[in-house]
Amino acid sequence: MSLRHLRLAVLAVSLGFTFVSPWARAATASPAASTAPTLPPGVTQGPSAEGISEYRFANGFKLLLLPDDSKPTVTVNITYLVGSRHENYGETGMAHLLEHLMFKGSPRNPAIPQEFSKRGMNFNGTTWLDRTNYYETFEAGKDNLQWAISMEADRMVNSRIARKDLDSEMTVVRNEFESGETSPPRVMLKRMQSVAYDWHSYGRNTIGARSDIENVRIENLQAFYRTYYQPDNAVLLIAGKFDPAQVLQWVNQSFGRIPKPKRKLPEFWTVEPTQDGERQFAIRRRGDLQLVALGYKMPSALHPDATALSFASDILTDTPNGRLHKLLVEKGLATQVYAMPLSGYAPGLQMIVAQVKAGADIEPVKQAMISAVESFSTAPPTAEEIARLRRESANNFETLQNNPQQMAVAMSNAIARGDWRLVFIERDLEQRLTSADIAAAAGRYFRRDNRTVGLYLPEDHPQRAEVPPAPSLESLLAQYQPRAAIASGEAFDPAPGNIEQRTTRVAPGQPPHTALKLALLPKQSRGQTVSVSMNLEFGDAESLFGQRAVASLTAAMLMRGTRDLDRRQLADEFTRLKINGNVYRFQTTRENLVPAFALVGEVLRHPRMDPAEFAQLKNETVAALEATRKEPDSRAGEALQLHFNHYPDGDWRAAQTLEQRIAAVQAVTLEQVQAFHRRFYGASHGEVAVVGDFDAQAARKAIDAAFGGWASGAPYARVLQTWADIAPKRIVIDTPDKENGVYLARQNIRLRDDDPDYPALAVANYLLGGSSLKSRLADRIRQKDGLSYGINSGLQVGAISDAGYFSVRAIAAPQNLDKVDAAVREEIARLIKDGFTEEELLRAKSGILQQRNQQRAGDGGIATSWSALMNLDRSFLWQQQLDLKLADLTLAQLNAAVRKYIDPARMTVVIARDEAKASQP
Repeated sequence: MSLRHLRLAVLAVSLGFTFVSPWARAATASPAASTAPTLPPGVTQGPSAEGISEYRFANGFKLLLLPDDSKPTVTVNITYLVGSRHENYGETGMAHLLEHLMFKGSPRNPAIPQEFSKRGMNFNGTTWLDRTNYYETFEAGKDNLQWAISMEADRMVNSRIARKDLDSEMTVVRNEFESGETSPPRVMLKRMQSVAYDWHSYGRNTIGARSDIENVRIENLQAFYRTYYQPDNAVLLIAGKFDPAQVLQWVNQSFGRIPKPKRKLPEFWTVEPTQDGERQFAIRRRGDLQLVALGYKMPSALHPDATALSFASDILTDTPNGRLHKLLVEKGLATQVYAMPLSGYAPGLQMIVAQVKAGADIEPVKQAMISAVESFSTAPPTAEEIARLRRESANNFETLQNNPQQMAVAMSNAIARGDWRLVFIERDLEQRLTSADIAAAAGRYFRRDNRTVGLYLPEDHPQRAEVPPAPSLESLLAQYQPRAAIASGEAFDPAPGNIEQRTTRVAPGQPPHTALKLALLPKQSRGQTVSVSMNLEFGDAESLFGQRAVASLTAAMLMRGTRDLDRRQLADEFTRLKINGNVYRFQTTRENLVPAFALVGEVLRHPRMDPAEFAQLKNETVAALEATRKEPDSRAGEALQLHFNHYPDGDWRAAQTLEQRIAAVQAVTLEQVQAFHRRFYGASHGEVAVVGDFDAQAARKAIDAAFGGWASGAPYARVLQTWADIAPKRIVIDTPDKENGVYLARQNIRLRDDDPDYPALAVANYLLGGSSLKSRLADRIRQKDGLSYGINSGLQVGAISDAGYFSVRAIAAPQNLDKVDAAVREEIARLIKDGFTEEELLRAKSGILQQRNQQRAGDGGIATSWSALMNLDRSFLWQQQLDLKLADLTLAQLNAAVRKYIDPARMTVVIARDEAKASQP
């Protein structure tokens, strides 16, 4: 998976819908999965490659199966070949709006979010240019999987696309739209699309026009649903632990019986004309950062030039190795550069963006970007740049091979372009591209008359970029050679007792290792991966007084070079050793674990502390802080922290204003950072957990070699939060020119997680607002009242300190935030009066326990849990005991805990919004 797709995944999430890389690679099945199941009548075998098998049904439906016994979970992902590209005039946003209504249920499945919650399923629906997909990831088992298959088949053709549901969801979707209007990158992408394209529907943002969203007719939405949500326009992928023969029968019983539709899918023939001159636009809104963006038309993702252009963009924008990073960020002209590709079935758009500090002159940045990008073809990629790209691409693909659940969702975009095997064709192409290929593609498309940053200007001698047609799918598939399936890991039982039994614990000081506590769990893992989680503790309340900004910058300097490696060399070494993560939490492979520990030891013990890097870090940190100055979320969070602060200035735990944080960062010197590292850093106290495919003795020796004899010069004692009874207060903050507002509420609770009341209060939080779409607050404020796109509650309770708290967070239009506040208080008051029901308790137990099992299913999750448990002198038996307490919880205990701890009269509420908009209807 190329870097460009990782960045696009982040971008699309910021748009209010989830997007997963189209080139995420498929993991392959275990050897046991190679036996072909018996086909039901009317079902034919399609192509198979790299562990994935395709089955075709008489009604046009397609099924992809990827069995994987190494993880006790299953992902069900259905892709519909319909996205914003298929919408008509006046109906923009319809694909996304329909995605929302698909969760409203059918006569047979009237409460889909409730079922998800009861079954502990992680789920979502996502919309993009060419497709819509829905997925559920859950604990493996016949009941869950059979229900998920049946439910997806049912809502394919029987969903209630009703007027009342559209009305209730309208404010939620509008709120999601407004949330995007507060983000400069999202606004930039939307405007870039509309200016760069003249006619093609890629010029319309997936969220749609506000007027179309608000005025959509239910009969149009129903017709859209009946047209595209049909078996011949969908592909189902199931990945994880299951019996392929049994699943094939279930799918045939659920989807195979749906009649083949008689309608013909609409044809789309609009082709974007060749751009005939540079364009430029300006967005003028309040904010604290500037963006300079270049956009260039590029071919369909099916064309090899699209991949070559994306590689060119990676070479330009990578941090810290990119050419533009060196040209702009390292010289202080910009604080960040990145690429944003808009890529799909039709010709797309390659964007390159620079973030510039408010008040700085952007003209030199724009001119430097244009010069660097459009002269790229005359300075072809170096051998080092090509090697780095290929290495990163291969490593990213290997990582995704070990996550079949993520892969199942990621293949949706390849399916939308015609065939799931395109992910492998792209993988192979990335390894074949040469420097000459990349430079030639850049020369064809990174041209003045194909650029969008400015106004239209007449031109006598245009330099147009002709976009070639995509090659045929058949020609691409003919060149593709499937690779052998990789070996899978063992079928591991994630029960706490089994984890405890399989783990070797090593106490501090036992030879041959350091003063660190160790937890070692060797096991066969997919791709011979191994996960590491490490904590290093140092300092106490007295020695850390006034040191928070220094400590933060010290930590940030670690990955900017070591004694022997500069920043770029260090980044390359992390890639070479297949280290994914950071120095405290990372994944690598069996053969790289020992050198990975050695490298991490060098990073922690011998940071480079380069003056130029430190100056750049301070500039980036201040710019990032200043960018939040007028954001409702940041302003509200700051106000809430300040209200509950009861520590003196300088205390490690004290809340700070944004101005104080900026001033503190600006005041830190490199000498202070170097002194902090010498005084505090060390391995005198800490924990290391290693889980996966590794040799335990070799790991112990590597840990000892990396951290042995390295002691912290400062005494260590936990710095704990202390209880304080803070009087409630209502705080309203004006954030002008912001479409979206934020609601925060908090009540301090005196409780630890070993208190008998903790399991009951944890379940109460899950039911009140901690369970995604299905909770008391979501039912009322999102589903019924339609006031907020997102509302949730949280419970923060520690193991040693009794300074806990309960909180609620929501986003809403400014004029709806008072209604949100009133609704939250009404729902909590009703809960205290009437209590939860037995049905709710059973649903919460089922959902929470299944979620806890899923959290223990991955090696990284086990490693992180072990390091946290050892820090508290606990083991997985503590988790097992908590599971039992949750399972044995009674309704009386649950309702008693609610009435004992939660009181809306004691809640502090902070609202950040545009006060002028709040008075409007």
